[in-house]
Amino acid sequence: MAKNMVEVVPRTAERQLADYSADFRVVVVNGPRQAGKTTLLRLHQRRSGGEFRSLDDPEMLRAATADPIAFARDAPRPLHIDEVQRTGDPLVRAVKMAVDEDWAPGQFILSGSTRFLTVPTLSESLAGRAGLIELWPLSMAERTRSPANFIDQVFSNHDSLRGAVSSWSRSQYLRAICEGGYPEVLRMRTSGTRRGWFDSYLDTVIQRDMLEFAQIQQAHAVPKLLKLIAARSGSTLVLADLARSLGGLSADTVRSYLSYLETVFLVSYARAWSTNLTSKISKTPKGYLTDSGLTAHLLRATPDAVSRPGHPALGGLMETFVFNELTKAASSAENPVGIYHLRDRDGREIDFILESRDGRVVAIEVKSSVSPPGDGTRHLRWFRDHVGDRLIAGVMLYLGEHVLSHGDRILVAPLSTLWSHALME
Repeated sequence: MAKNMVEVVPRTAERQLADYSADFRVVVVNGPRQAGKTTLLRLHQRRSGGEFRSLDDPEMLRAATADPIAFARDAPRPLHIDEVQRTGDPLVRAVKMAVDEDWAPGQFILSGSTRFLTVPTLSESLAGRAGLIELWPLSMAERTRSPANFIDQVFSNHDSLRGAVSSWSRSQYLRAICEGGYPEVLRMRTSGTRRGWFDSYLDTVIQRDMLEFAQIQQAHAVPKLLKLIAARSGSTLVLADLARSLGGLSADTVRSYLSYLETVFLVSYARAWSTNLTSKISKTPKGYLTDSGLTAHLLRATPDAVSRPGHPALGGLMETFVFNELTKAASSAENPVGIYHLRDRDGREIDFILESRDGRVVAIEVKSSVSPPGDGTRHLRWFRDHVGDRLIAGVMLYLGEHVLSHGDRILVAPLSTLWSHALME
């Protein structure tokens, strides 16, 4: 993708930020580093006025740390504060004090590269005052300028998915999967510069961001843990197995490190679907890196390499890509959903289950084949027969061209269904 194309990609979160700042006194934009939070805040500041302050600037950080109350009070509104987690509790409490004195909406727009508001004292400080937006790397809907949100579409009118034909080729899919969605990476023209960027990115997040809030005795194990998660994409994360693979770390240490990686938005989970469908269902979550490009980097997987038949990384990469796309769609969907998985001891598995607040579900399976899988929808049909009317649709995503019906509410559909088959501009 050309450099200027990436720079002008409209973000779905722009509309969210405008809506939230009209109602909430504080808006918090959370997400991984380099996902576009700074750009989003600067765009909002240009449109809404006020002031922009980045706590990556040493002078700004010193001022916010030395006198957080003055830092929050003595500035034009709206005050945009980038990387607010770097000062933690004192500045968040100063923001709380300011908005408790003045209830006007849109006073503070904060961004953070860690889930700092999961700390109970901080989340309680802004409870009822802040709206939270998650900003992930670019989705395929954003990259292709598709206005549709797959989650809203499939829950409101799954029949609208029928009849489409995708113009995406297998090679185009593989390139998109291996690129991922970080805007900076999409600007780069060579594989060497992309490798260098990912290496530097991981060093920054692990050696700076994580160490700002966590005590990590064996930091060398963190990159190894990330590689293990990348290699086991789509598999359940068993702490004892991970600990053994890391040279004998304790399960408690691995659990802590996984928590830290989730805090900095490098790892996310599809939790086990909670149901009384059968007592044989696994309760263990599946873990994924939050960008398929980062996953491909750690696995040293390139579009050319994974294009070879039977490449061992392709299935996990594609599942990671789908999980990332569903996560991005869920962050802006009008119909909020949770993302889960189902696996039982009889070998039945549903890669992803989207569950709405009213209990309706959409089941999704992922296959890396170009041809429609022969009996690949059998688990979707089993799931449909057991949950009945709760199932809106079961969708098998594959790398082919046509949307095909496999019976009542069961579809086989191209991967590009996730972004309405729009092509790159």
